[in-house]
Amino acid sequence: MIFYLILQQLSAILLIIAVMLHSAKADGIAGIGGQANVYGNAQKEMEKGLDQFTLIVAVSFIVFSLLIAWNS
Repeated sequence: MIFYLILQQLSAILLIIAVMLHSAKADGIAGIGGQANVYGNAQKEMEKGLDQFTLIVAVSFIVFSLLIAWNS
């Protein structure tokens, strides 16, 4: 049970970090001068990897939470 609690806390911290690393979807001021698409392709690939990482961490957080609830 302690093992699940540690893994849940670790996944919670990683989930917070992963969500904070996501960039805003809008171009903002950079879209006016056309500067938003200079690094577009590389940024999209990095964002796709970050999306997958966030999904994996979120699912693991839910699984550990359910395991803790089931075992208590």
